[in-house]
Amino acid sequence: MEMKSIGGAAPLYRQVSGALKEEILRGVYPVGSLLPTEIQLRERFGVSRHTVREALRLLREGGLVASRRGSGTVVTPPSTEASDVHRVMSVSDLLAFAAGTHFDIEAIDTVAIDTALARATGLARGEEWLEVRGRRLDTDGAPLCRTVYYINRAFAAVGRMLPRHNGPIFPLIEDMFGQSIEQVHQQITATLVGPELAAGLDVAVGSAALEVRRTYVTAEDETAQVTINIHPAERFQHAMTMRRIDA
Repeated sequence: MEMKSIGGAAPLYRQVSGALKEEILRGVYPVGSLLPTEIQLRERFGVSRHTVREALRLLREGGLVASRRGSGTVVTPPSTEASDVHRVMSVSDLLAFAAGTHFDIEAIDTVAIDTALARATGLARGEEWLEVRGRRLDTDGAPLCRTVYYINRAFAAVGRMLPRHNGPIFPLIEDMFGQSIEQVHQQITATLVGPELAAGLDVAVGSAALEVRRTYVTAEDETAQVTINIHPAERFQHAMTMRRIDA
């Protein structure tokens, strides 16, 4: 059994956890990727289901992974001293962004893009899109941000899945329609919180906020989804890494 190659007197679940942690830190499993399934880990290490689950629990407690119901265990961004710092360096990182949160849906409607919505979303005026409005909450039920999704009508069938889905929507589009999200265009704008938004986010009217608009584009250069998140400034920081690319 491969477990023998790890060695040591530590309990088996700690050996499994240690081996996976080392692989995560070496980049074998990058941020946003899924770890092998429980069955695959049991076969690899030759251990019981209980041992695998305890190993994954240690990884979750260490902030290295998060469990997504129905999808598996996803590798999360490195933790920082501030829990409200969001590190987004790739499309895959967006999978980890919503891990451990709950999307509280308020309404799902088909809307026509008027002049105001065209300005807010960057979508063409006159088109019809599926609009999903709600709030993203943390594990204690406290509001993190106001979120509005605009989903291309070609993929509107994902709306049926949303009441039972908490993570990002774009993986559903990829799975259900065989699409591949290749680019995400992001725009961050400073804004002020209005009365209706203030009540939903439990902040003062007129307080500062950041509006984050993301446009998800498929390999066929088609806009699949536009997401607008409004974060109270006191609860959100955005961190990114830029690397020099020689010409």
